[in-house]
Amino acid sequence: MSNAISIFQNQTGVSTRRRSALGEKLKASSTVYSRRIQTSNKGFFRKIINGEQVGEPIRDEFEAIVINMLPKVSRIYYKDKFDPSKDATLPNCWSNDGAKPEAGAVDKQHSNCADCAMNIKGSGDNGGKACRFQRRIAIMLAGDTSGDLYQFNIPAKSLFGKGSGNEHPFESYVTYLFSNREAPDTVITKISYDLNAESMELLFTPIRSLTDEEFDLVSSVQTAPEAVAYTKITVAQADGVTATPKIEAPKPKVTRAEEPEEEEEEEEEEEDTVIEEPVKRAKKKETPTEKGASDSLAAVIDAWRANT
Repeated sequence: MSNAISIFQNQTGVSTRRRSALGEKLKASSTVYSRRIQTSNKGFFRKIINGEQVGEPIRDEFEAIVINMLPKVSRIYYKDKFDPSKDATLPNCWSNDGAKPEAGAVDKQHSNCADCAMNIKGSGDNGGKACRFQRRIAIMLAGDTSGDLYQFNIPAKSLFGKGSGNEHPFESYVTYLFSNREAPDTVITKISYDLNAESMELLFTPIRSLTDEEFDLVSSVQTAPEAVAYTKITVAQADGVTATPKIEAPKPKVTRAEEPEEEEEEEEEEEDTVIEEPVKRAKKKETPTEKGASDSLAAVIDAWRANT
């Protein structure tokens, strides 16, 4: 892969101390400036600057120095399947530390990644997890004395597993370096496609230790803003993507109770009917026979009282 683009016709030498204070200030304040090395399913690596391919792609492999990386593997979740015919959108949810969603995630799936339903096997395709692992690293191309940094995305299939000899998936590669008293930022690393893999998978191989000049350059660029930004899923800044994903309205929650609730009787709607007032019942007139019987009984009682 070409180390740099020459804009001069009569270049005789390049200074190794070409750090521009103005350039760093402008890059730090820009929301569109980005450099990345892009992978492809066809076995090519492409240099992408501000969303545009620069130079010719290189096949199979290239050499770089890992400048920075996060301590933990990140996670990223897209609700919709990838469709190359559609415009790219931000992920629904993502986590840089692999423990909890980032504040900028527009569709958080859970308060923590460990208990999230998207982190369960079977939630994704082919029995896998819907939320994928991903690692973003900041790299510098080997032999490039300009100090330009690039973001490089390592997909889940290239992260885990066991190595063979000195060729490893990335997480195994880091462990292999540490066990041999090296680190990702102290060696030249060959990044290559695994030609024996059925799908797009990467291998990482140490080539040699850094020279003193290379080590000094690495130390100077590790404090650059992009050395930190390129390791994170910062979506818009590093990816140039701003469209938010489609978020479905939440389904009504099902509520359950141990005992059935008493059903309230529905009140009938009032109708415009005329309600008749109660009619006062007329007093029943006494019949003559009933009156005579009453008078004779009173006479008997009076006579009994007089004799006593």
